[in-house]
Amino acid sequence: MSNNVSLSLLETDGAAPCCPPLTSAPLSEEDSVRMAAMFKALADPVRLRLFSRVASHEGGEACVCDIQDVGVSQPTVSHHLKKLREAGLLTSERRGTWVYYRVAPSVLAGMAGLLTAAGR
Repeated sequence: MSNNVSLSLLETDGAAPCCPPLTSAPLSEEDSVRMAAMFKALADPVRLRLFSRVASHEGGEACVCDIQDVGVSQPTVSHHLKKLREAGLLTSERRGTWVYYRVAPSVLAGMAGLLTAAGR
């Protein structure tokens, strides 16, 4: 059974950011809400570490059993991973008793594009 979450923050077509680069034009209200949700999810040090562990894991996917040692309890790890999924940053899939996580398609390229100066 798959628990994949559809992306609401970033487009999945190619590596387009959710919003235009910050230096290209003032943000619309809708774009600022999307960006704030993404950055809010990553603003917590535990979430940022978990996201980094998934993104840098060999094969591009990580079992929760391989990334849960971040200095907090297992239920807290699950809570933080849920917040990252809800923000559209991670997808998940249950395999037996374990859940495997991947960085959602185009998230890293989209985040980079968002923070890149326009015209570069």
